[in-house]
Order: sequence, then C-alpha cells, then structure tokens
Amino acid sequence: MAEFRALPERLHSDAESIERDLFRLVLTVVELVRQLMERQAIRRMDALDDERAEALGTALMRLSDAMAELRGRYGLRPEDLNLDLGPFGLLLDPP
Repeated sequence: MAEFRALPERLHSDAESIERDLFRLVLTVVELVRQLMERQAIRRMDALDDERAEALGTALMRLSDAMAELRGRYGLRPEDLNLDLGPFGLLLDPP
C-alpha cells in the first residue's frame, strides 16, 4: 500500500519564486500557441506568395527570439516550459 504524505498547513514561498512560477506558466502557454502557429503556417506555406511567406517566416523567427529573451530573464531553459501530462506525454514538442 502506498504511503501518502500530508501537505504542510502552510506552503513556504517567496514573492520571487511565485513570480517565476507564474512567468513560467505564462511562457508555457505562449510557447504552445507559438508552436501551433508555426505548424499551421508550415501547412499553409504553399498557398502563400513569396512575399507573404517571407514575412510569416520573419515574424515566427522574431517570436522565437523574443521567447528566448524572456526565458533568459528568469533563467529558464526551453525544457523548463514543458509539462508532463502523464499518459498523454509532454505538452510541447522538443526544441
């Protein structure tokens, strides 16, 4: 039989760790949306003219660079944003 540990009455955390965890969660959602947008753009690339395809590629690269900069502010790595969904696997594609 598995042993269960009771949660402490009070969780000890500071404002900085709460802020970092919240920032990590927000960046995880943004990264998920970014990956979905990228997949959708790749599917539709053939339907775009060269100018629009170039603009879309540039926008996606800038978004990726902005994500890297934001992760750097809190010392987060790309894998820190991935959530383990148990039997469903990881939320995000590997970088």
